[in-house]
Amino acid sequence: MATLYLVSTPIGNLGDLSRRAAETLESVSRILAEDTRRTRTLLNHLELRTPLVSLHSHNEAARKETVLDWLSSGEDLALVSDAGTPLVSDPGQRIAKAAMEAGFPVVPIPGASAVLAALVGSGFPADRFLFLGFLPRKGPERSELLDRVSVSTDPVVLFESPERVKSLLRALAESCDPRRRVAVARELTKLHEEFVRGTVAEVRDHFETNAPRGEFAVVVSGAVEPEGGGMVDEEAARALGQALLNEGQTPSRASREVARRLKLPRNLAYTLVLGLVDDGASTQDHSADSTADGEPDEKAGPE
Repeated sequence: MATLYLVSTPIGNLGDLSRRAAETLESVSRILAEDTRRTRTLLNHLELRTPLVSLHSHNEAARKETVLDWLSSGEDLALVSDAGTPLVSDPGQRIAKAAMEAGFPVVPIPGASAVLAALVGSGFPADRFLFLGFLPRKGPERSELLDRVSVSTDPVVLFESPERVKSLLRALAESCDPRRRVAVARELTKLHEEFVRGTVAEVRDHFETNAPRGEFAVVVSGAVEPEGGGMVDEEAARALGQALLNEGQTPSRASREVARRLKLPRNLAYTLVLGLVDDGASTQDHSADSTADGEPDEKAGPE
């Protein structure tokens, strides 16, 4: 059967392309590329003339049937993003899923990844981590994801554009414990590769006076426990959290307020408030079950 290959390409240094990736790009009938101009530069470097077909976020849905037709006719295809591993904060998920559902092999060709390069270069533990990609520019989803960063006990990897990286660092400085550290990776694998490391506030201040240029990956260290330990009044935290939820506040906003008022770690406050939400859902489900087990509804009948 024809195969769809998900080929990782360099994130900067062309020498990072694997031999297997180069051989795959040469052997397939077509290459589905996020930006054909950028991929053409890579193919020219490899002296390849494999046909290119644009596949980006605006035409991915429309391309799906055509791609399946090519696979059905026996044509092997490669899918690449502008740089790095396809589908990671890049288009292609619809195509890969459709190919899988149609029964075609979908084979990843591993290679460069900005996520992993930034993580291992950050100096933070890399055995577990959370990747959130590009955060929304504004709105409740952005706030929710910033809350996830603030309570995560594992390192968090984010992507950001040079135009918005200062805004991201300001938001992290406001939402995270001041002891949290961050490593900002700029222009990974390229000539001007740079890591800026420090507390969130220190790195924020650095980019306030040094104009951000290039592609950025931001790694935030895991949340730290409060210094000196100490007893936590969980009952008081739950009571306050429940009162805030009853006022109509979202769990994320309520947990921030609990942490602020009671001087609790954000991750603990978030866990306690989330437990209240889960318990409420369970109570409602139990109540519904009790009604169903009681007197039969005279209006009920076979569907």
